[in-house]
Amino acid sequence: MKKTAIIITLAFLCVLSACSADSPSDSAAPAPGWTTISADTAHQMMTESDDYILLDVRTEEEYRDQRIDGSVLIPVDEISIRAEAELPDKDATILVYCRSGRRSASAAEELAALGYTNVYDFGGIQSWPYETVSG
Repeated sequence: MKKTAIIITLAFLCVLSACSADSPSDSAAPAPGWTTISADTAHQMMTESDDYILLDVRTEEEYRDQRIDGSVLIPVDEISIRAEAELPDKDATILVYCRSGRRSASAAEELAALGYTNVYDFGGIQSWPYETVSG
């Protein structure tokens, strides 16, 4: 009987220690400060509210060729020098996109590091199934 109680106690302790161990996703690193969403979610947010900034972080040439209507352009390599002047409300909802999603993730991360609190990266215009404009 005593042996069974010891085994049960040890098993219980093992379960507790396994549950409290840090998993790879529970690292000490802070949350990124921005969220990745789908194009559909971004479109839904844009449909349900006019209270957002649609930010294109591609080059000026890419922007002229094709963009989502209503977007503003700040190329990703200019975010650190232009964001605070052109995006003064750090609590504004900012929807970020680029061509394929790499630059938008980088820009979203940089915006979060600058103190922006409501940043959403929805990837690239290549996977945007909705209307775009050019010219």
